[in-house]
Amino acid sequence: MDTITHAFAGALLGKSFFSRRGPDPAAEYLPQARVAIFTATIASAFPDIDVPFNLLLHDNMRTLKYHRYVTHSILMMPFWAILIALLIWWLARRVGAAPPRIGVLWLASAVGIGSHILLDVATSFGTMVWSPVSRARISWDIIFIIDFTMTALVLVPQVAAWVHHEKARAAIRASRMWAFFTLLSLGVYSLAGVAGYPFSWWVVLVASAVIGAIFFFPLSGGLGARIRRSTWARAGLVAAGSYLLLCTGAHFVALSRLEKFAAEQKISALSMGALPQAPSMLYWNGLIRTEHGAYRLHENLLSTKAIEYDFFPDSAPAGLLDTARKLPDTQTFLWFARFPVFTFRHIDGNNAIEMKDLQFMMRVAGRTPSFTYRVTFDASGNIVSDGMVRSGR
Repeated sequence: MDTITHAFAGALLGKSFFSRRGPDPAAEYLPQARVAIFTATIASAFPDIDVPFNLLLHDNMRTLKYHRYVTHSILMMPFWAILIALLIWWLARRVGAAPPRIGVLWLASAVGIGSHILLDVATSFGTMVWSPVSRARISWDIIFIIDFTMTALVLVPQVAAWVHHEKARAAIRASRMWAFFTLLSLGVYSLAGVAGYPFSWWVVLVASAVIGAIFFFPLSGGLGARIRRSTWARAGLVAAGSYLLLCTGAHFVALSRLEKFAAEQKISALSMGALPQAPSMLYWNGLIRTEHGAYRLHENLLSTKAIEYDFFPDSAPAGLLDTARKLPDTQTFLWFARFPVFTFRHIDGNNAIEMKDLQFMMRVAGRTPSFTYRVTFDASGNIVSDGMVRSGR
């Protein structure tokens, strides 16, 4: 999951659990509550601090080795939480804010980090939640790595709470935010097409209508002004949790279809998985690794047509592939790649073995997928170069 969505989720959790309860809605977010909410927000984004840190390492495989490593560990979470709590407690006192007890800040930090780990495990990238004891990568495969539906579910309720907080300005705020989110939906529509994950234009209309209803319906009779901001946040939390449950059910259906396909085709699978695809829980890639290559099924859960699929055969010569497999970085890549495909090609007079992780195979024709590892040999079979390949090269 992207870091921005993690931060939105942390803010939602903070507003849901650390707001001040009482008869006066205006007192929900007094200074102590604000510090706790800020702590949950920062803690939710914190695990991705490994991204800029990894850029400092001179290691071609740093993303595979260290992204979602110790900062995403359940075992290390109490330690990271106390560090964040102490730091924010100290900063709050330095700027004259009134922080809550250190135990409350630790709990807010733990909730934030825990939500980050949960959302990352829900994707298919793989998260080393037991590091540094174990480097096993856990992935539930129920939501896409960048899921705009989840982003909207954790963000829109917070914006709606702000829209309706001041009754006198609610109408103009609702109009502006509805226009803003509609433009964002159009932007997502354009980006998805460029990335090779197009969806129908009516999705934009539905998204705009739903968001408009959330912003405009509570204007009737001043309903929105009577809803506490913490109530908006809890409603968003319920919506996000329900979405995860729906995605879990969709994953079960997609995996069942994949298993049925493998049985009907009498495929001897080494590994199998149903991976979510943008833009919604209706689209899945069914991946099957065999001894001679890999299958990719394109699943639309609403479609009654026969499932379309591609087969990617291994074409790498056994001798060169055996040599390539002995390289330490190759072993790292194959540890990471869940559905590798091994291909052979000629590049500038040399021979090259390319290993592609099928789950990251782009739909845009003519582009080398991300997470491709290439080993280049000269005519005598000596290794000329090896390393990760930039997308498009």
